[in-house]
Amino acid sequence: MRFGWTSATTTISPGRALPVLVRSTAPNLPPRLRVGLVLVEGTDWVRHRRVVNPAFAMDKLKTMTTTMVSCAEPLIKEWERLASSNESREVEVEFSKLFQDLTADIISHTGFGSSYKQGKEVFHTQRQLLALAVATLLNVQLPGLKYLPTKNNRLKWMLDKKIKTMLMAIIQPRLASNGGGYGDDLLGLMLEACLTTEQGEKGDELTLTLTMDEIIDECKTFFFAGHETTSRLLTWTMFLLSVYPEWQERLREEVLRERGKENPTADMLNKFKEMTMVLLETLRLYTPVMVMLRKPISDIRLGSLSIPKGNGIAIPIPFLHRDKEVWGDNANDFDPLRFENGITNAAKTPQALLSFSIGPRSCIGQNFAMLEAKSVMAMILKKFSFTLSSSYVHAPADHITLQPKFGLPIVLRPLDV
Repeated sequence: MRFGWTSATTTISPGRALPVLVRSTAPNLPPRLRVGLVLVEGTDWVRHRRVVNPAFAMDKLKTMTTTMVSCAEPLIKEWERLASSNESREVEVEFSKLFQDLTADIISHTGFGSSYKQGKEVFHTQRQLLALAVATLLNVQLPGLKYLPTKNNRLKWMLDKKIKTMLMAIIQPRLASNGGGYGDDLLGLMLEACLTTEQGEKGDELTLTLTMDEIIDECKTFFFAGHETTSRLLTWTMFLLSVYPEWQERLREEVLRERGKENPTADMLNKFKEMTMVLLETLRLYTPVMVMLRKPISDIRLGSLSIPKGNGIAIPIPFLHRDKEVWGDNANDFDPLRFENGITNAAKTPQALLSFSIGPRSCIGQNFAMLEAKSVMAMILKKFSFTLSSSYVHAPADHITLQPKFGLPIVLRPLDV
């Protein structure tokens, strides 16, 4: 496999792929896709992870469930209104784009709190930057080309500068509070973990564990942790539940049993065992990230292969997720029951589900993504039944994350609950 001048050894054997992820390897991404924790290595990575971890701790994430629900409520009410005004008592909604917007709204509120409007503009600009990266990813990468003032480079520089300026406007006022509280959103929790007290000439002084540029880069990781991955997970979950109505009904019964008439809380969401099974099976069949690119930080051996330090290794996740030797003869089928006894017992090889990666560099936002997906699906399942629109065309497309090429039109029918 090649990305411009960069080559990578491709491995589709679980026995070879898993050691790559748990050994001393680092992400090997094109420069335009590197950001925050994904960019740094070694002791710098440890320093970054220590700062970002508190923001994504489960006890902190649980407090954000109310915000997630509040962001989804206006959509639910609007769909009910539209359906009631139609003679058919139903409404067609394109969910692929809608989930992108909804998850952007959620991460803007949970990530930046009272600064959510500015945060939403940051993520909108970040999405433009991602689209630019996708468009140029497979172009021939000539040495020094990224420094030339080409049309794409000028646009990239402009977007980078805009994002940095907007994030600085959010971060600096909080730092200026001098310990007066940085907020209980993801940014505030990260800033709190980032500040240390040191003895200076004028007594105790607060210093930053990360530089301002590093803090800005970590804010960009929120985009992937709480937006891009979750929107794809929600999209393909809606698709599969439309195709398999028996599972849609099972999840609805679970939601009504555990939730009743109340809005979902974190404690309720933890009881949604069958929904967890469906979300994990969705991640297996339609993993958001199709290929993991890694590079060893020292020479390693994978079976008979000798991989030198720094050489690229490509792990095509769909091949591993549909490998019959790992998942059984029904590897290509939608069967959430395979996760009935947890992830480690779902396949013949432990840790075979790689959607969030495994090992020390697994996705830091996986708990956030699952909590967000459960919150949104619980809201939808309680209020609506749904089927695929007759206009739907099944064409999964890989644009950094896996998405339906022609969108996901779904017909919603309000329930009398």
